[in-house]
Amino acid sequence: MADLRDEIKEFLSSRRARITPDQAGLPAYGGNRRVKGLRREEVAMLAGVSVDYYVRLERGNLAGASESVLDALASTLQLDEAERQYLYDLARAAGPGRTRTSQAGPVVRPAVQQVLDAFADAPAWVRNGRHDIIAANRLARALYSQVYDDPRRPVNTTRFAYLNPAARELWRDYDQITHDAAAMLRLEAGRNPHDPELIRLVGELSTQSELFRERWASRDVKFHRSGLKRLHHPVIGDLDLNYESMELPSEPGLVLNVYTAPAGSPSADGLRMLASWAATHEAEFAAQERAAAGS
Repeated sequence: MADLRDEIKEFLSSRRARITPDQAGLPAYGGNRRVKGLRREEVAMLAGVSVDYYVRLERGNLAGASESVLDALASTLQLDEAERQYLYDLARAAGPGRTRTSQAGPVVRPAVQQVLDAFADAPAWVRNGRHDIIAANRLARALYSQVYDDPRRPVNTTRFAYLNPAARELWRDYDQITHDAAAMLRLEAGRNPHDPELIRLVGELSTQSELFRERWASRDVKFHRSGLKRLHHPVIGDLDLNYESMELPSEPGLVLNVYTAPAGSPSADGLRMLASWAATHEAEFAAQERAAAGS
């Protein structure tokens, strides 16, 4: 996100390239189109703006674009909800007087930790937009024990996914996990393009992971709200867990994640086994955290 104009250009052109004339309801005259997807002239016509104006937009000049223009562009390019949000965030970032969004702190209030600990039968934790785990209950700490092996604090699930070979064993849907992680980070980059910690994280992953560079270059964006996580814990084995992600209104920028399993399912039995294993390793976890805090 170092060059916002380039990001706007690449995002709009990549979304334009994936829409065929047929998908846009346009006749495709002839079979030798030199442009992949829609031409700029076709996007302008469908969005109800002049060709010159759209060309300026795609060159990165989103500053001053009205909400109606952004809505028309989003509809023409058939953007999904996350992509629409990203387009609006880019427009806000390009506007005058853009201020940096305040970032959540490295710790949560005691009341938030109490909420996490109240989930006695479910892994629960709080993360920020960079995917740092800010706080977790005992089950979440045990579930992601391999992630916590990294001495750096806070631990970061996306760094682990791309840079630690153990991630391919932890997440059974590894390809989907890495795609979604990069897409979520890019969405966060639209909200907070000047976040120095996010810039450093993206730089680190870009220099150390070819897979991340490929995922990042796709410019895909994604919300992370609910779904299924298929994990393999090194002690417990396979777990198929439903997840829910909820923003914390009292803690702007932080998200609460909770994993559950249907009653009576093998994964529910696995969570009970995980709770027992976590109880026997609580002292070890505490020592690991003290060592990380002192490093």
